[in-house]
Amino acid sequence: MASQKGSVAATVGLYTPEERVRRDTTVWTTVQGVLAPLQFLVFAVSLVLVIRYLMTGEGFVLATVSIVLKTLLLYTIMVTGAIWEKVVFGKYLFAPAFFWEDVFSMAVIALHTLYLWALVAGWATDTQMWIALAAYFAYVINAAQFVWKLRMARLQEAQMRSASAEGVAA
Repeated sequence: MASQKGSVAATVGLYTPEERVRRDTTVWTTVQGVLAPLQFLVFAVSLVLVIRYLMTGEGFVLATVSIVLKTLLLYTIMVTGAIWEKVVFGKYLFAPAFFWEDVFSMAVIALHTLYLWALVAGWATDTQMWIALAAYFAYVINAAQFVWKLRMARLQEAQMRSASAEGVAA
């Protein structure tokens, strides 16, 4: 059944007309639109702090605080994203339109959670920072997945509007 929905989504775009209306009218779209760039900004600052620590041995506490903040934002965006997916697609996670993005998100969450475990367990500070870098690498891939998917949705919607306008003109 899921493959049928996926193939339907592929032929009509990322969203059905009903899903597009739900996407455009839910507050959770705005929440995601605010949290995603905020999380990216925190990530960028944190990445610099982590690299600085690994290169100089300075700024461990600041790097650690930034990683914890990034991780908390990740958890927040994942919970609110699951709510968004439920509102738009009727499933909290793994809706066909975002299945692989959600799968990879689980790896991102696992790596960030491993970092928190390493921090609490008192693992070596360099080990903690390398785990954070691995989590950040996975995050960048996952963010690129979502940006690509949203770009494809915009292109498909533009094509649909263009085709609709051509149909009206004909």
